[in-house]
Amino acid sequence: MRFYFLLCYLLIFCGCESPSSNQSSSGRLSDSIKYASGFTVKYVDGAKLVEVLNPYPGATSGYRYLLVQRDKPVPAHSAGVRVIRIPVKQIVCTSTTHIPLLDYLEETDALIGFPTLDYISSKKARKRIEDGKVIDLGIDKGMDIERLAILKPDMVMGYTMTADIGQFKKIEEMGIPVVINAEYLEKHPLGRAEWIKFLALFFNKEQFADSIFKEIEARYLSTQKVAKTVTTKPTVLSGILYRDTWFLPGGKNYAARLLQDAGCRYLWEHDSSTGFLELSFESVYERAHQADLWIGVASFTSLNEMAAADSRYTKFGAFINKKVFTYNARKGPTGGSEFLELGYLRPDIILRDLVKIAHPELLPDHELYFHAQLN
Repeated sequence: MRFYFLLCYLLIFCGCESPSSNQSSSGRLSDSIKYASGFTVKYVDGAKLVEVLNPYPGATSGYRYLLVQRDKPVPAHSAGVRVIRIPVKQIVCTSTTHIPLLDYLEETDALIGFPTLDYISSKKARKRIEDGKVIDLGIDKGMDIERLAILKPDMVMGYTMTADIGQFKKIEEMGIPVVINAEYLEKHPLGRAEWIKFLALFFNKEQFADSIFKEIEARYLSTQKVAKTVTTKPTVLSGILYRDTWFLPGGKNYAARLLQDAGCRYLWEHDSSTGFLELSFESVYERAHQADLWIGVASFTSLNEMAAADSRYTKFGAFINKKVFTYNARKGPTGGSEFLELGYLRPDIILRDLVKIAHPELLPDHELYFHAQLN
C-alpha cells in the first residue's frame, strides 16, 4: 500500500468546494486551451474533432474522436476516428482523477461504473455508490468486461501508461467507445487542471468548464505571485525508500514546478528528468541530509512509523527538526486519498499548501488542506 501511494504521488506530483460558476452553454474551446498540450479540438461540420496527441509516454501517434450531437447526422470522417454521440448520459471512469471533473461539471450522476470503488473519496460520488447507482468493476487493469457490457455506458474514460491497450480494445469490440485521458503527462500544474475542458466537450459544457478553470488559474497565479516576493528559499527533499531505492521526482517534472512556484529550492531542480529518479540512500543523504523540509512521504502517518520502517530516515535534519510533511492528510470514508483524486484539478490548493509550509508568513489565514506535518 505504501508503494502504491508512492507511485501515485510520483504521477500526480511527477470537503473542498468547487469554484462558483453559473452553468452555461457549450461555446467553443479551440482558442482557450492555454496550458494543456496533450489534446486539441476542432469544430467541423457541426461536430467536434478531438485529438489526444500523446496518449502515453513515448507514443508516436494519438487517438481521434468525432463528437456528434445526438440529433445530428455523422459527418464524413477518415478511418480510425471513433464516433461518440453527445452529450454523454452515462459514463464509466477508470481513474479517481476523473471523478472531480464530473463533480465540478455537475455531471456526477452520469457515473455508473468504476474499478475498485473504495478508492473514491468524492462525497457526491460516494452518495451514488451508497445508493447502488455505481457498479464496482473490479481491479483497474482487469475490469469485469461482462459486467461492463451489461451497463452499456455511452463511453469509458480510460488511461494508459503503455501501448498495451488490449483491455480497451475488447471494450470497443462490444460497441462501447473508449476515450483516453492523458492528463497525467502534462508538465505544467495548470495543464493537468485544464483537462476539465477535455471532459466538458463530451457534455457540451465548454463555457462552464472554461469559467471553472479560470478561477483555478487565477488562484494559482496569484499565489505564485506572492511566492515570488521571497528572498530566501528553503531546501526541499522528497520521496522515500522502497527496497533500498529512493524514489523522488525529477528536476523538470510536475513536482519540481510546484515547488519552484511555491518559493522552494528543490535539491534536484537542476536534474533534467521529467519523470522520477531512482537513487541510492547514500546519494540522497549526501545531498539532502541538511534539507530544511521533507515533503511527500507516501503513506507514512508519523515520524515513529518512518523510523520503524527504516532507522536511516532519522539521520536527516528535516526529520530531526520535525519538518516532514505528508500530502495524504485527507482520506475518504473508505480510505481513498483526496490528494490523489482532486490534486490534478486543484493545483492551486496544492500550491497554497506548499507556500504555507515554506513561507507561512505569506499566507497567514491559509490552513493546510492536502498536507499535514508529521509528529
